[in-house]
Amino acid sequence: MKPSLANLARIAAHRLLCYNLDGRWLTDLGFVTLDFRFLHPLKIVIPKVLPVSSSSASDEFRKKVYTKFGDAGETSLLYGGRVSKNGLNTEAYGITDEAVSVMGLARAMTSNPRVNDLLRDLQRELFTIAAELATDPNKYELFQQHFKPVTEEMVKSLETAIDSLEEEFEMPKVFILPGGSQASAAIDLARCVIRTAERRVVAMAESDILTNGLIMSYLNRLGDLLFVLARYEDRDIPIERAT
Repeated sequence: MKPSLANLARIAAHRLLCYNLDGRWLTDLGFVTLDFRFLHPLKIVIPKVLPVSSSSASDEFRKKVYTKFGDAGETSLLYGGRVSKNGLNTEAYGITDEAVSVMGLARAMTSNPRVNDLLRDLQRELFTIAAELATDPNKYELFQQHFKPVTEEMVKSLETAIDSLEEEFEMPKVFILPGGSQASAAIDLARCVIRTAERRVVAMAESDILTNGLIMSYLNRLGDLLFVLARYEDRDIPIERAT
């Protein structure tokens, strides 16, 4: 019996369910959770699993979190291919995953619903960007069949968010020491992680393995948005000048 999409989503929340070309189910790409909004309904490969439960019957079908495929320092790309865990692709999508986690920390700390909602939307977009970065250029057409790549509209949306926030308060005109609040400090940390991811993506472009140049534009604009968002979070408290 095939699991419903709801049950499949519950399973995918714990591990990536992605079919490699050599016939294995990959679980060592835990950086991304499948977002069914971007999946073509006819392209979903249903694994032989039972709905998540505590019964021993389902346990035998459940994949383990650890696979041992990465013990030699390599990992699998999204649609096949093995690369070094120290490779440009791995660095880029791994650091993107770090940014997603730091944004989660910021969401847990803020009490502002607007900030929380914006960070959540950005986290979801970064999941897709990580998947794009984890795709071999030779398999990019396969990625496009399942996911929505970064578009010019996504970059414009970040610019619109920046403009909207800046209309509500006056941005400081001096260098600021991060740490005005726990939430803004976490947002500033996310900004720094995004800048690191951006540098890794530039390295991919320089090595001619970046399939979508708009990812650089997106990350660049996202860093700007996170800077503004941190100042917006602290707009009602005194700022600390860096100098």
